Amino acid sequence: MDNETSIKQSVLKCSQNWIKSFNAGNVDSCLAGYQSDAVINAKPLGTFKGIAEIDAFWRPFMASGAGELKYEDVDLQVIDASTVLLSASWSMNVGRGIITMEKWVQQDDGNWLLAQDDFEIQENFQ
Repeated sequence: MDNETSIKQSVLKCSQNWIKSFNAGNVDSCLAGYQSDAVINAKPLGTFKGIAEIDAFWRPFMASGAGELKYEDVDLQVIDASTVLLSASWSMNVGRGIITMEKWVQQDDGNWLLAQDDFEIQENFQ
């Protein structure tokens, strides 16, 4: 297995773990998947910078009953040995849309965390 394949598999595993945490309603585990200075750009809802704002975005959303998150058509682009961009379409029980870019960055301890999370809500089922 080449290095690029290994990197993609590591990031995909982290992404899948984040989805599992989301679907289990585990906000704290989801927040642990972001760098402390991460940014979410959630169209059309706004921009959320840092863990406190990201928490204030996800916690009430997940508490409202959102779940059953699934990614489809996942594309991983390795930028360098410590940066991977993920794009996909997503769906859940309350809506669907696209992920234009999840920027995953490998930390000094080897873990991959989200530095940027850009997605768009295209349809709201509520």
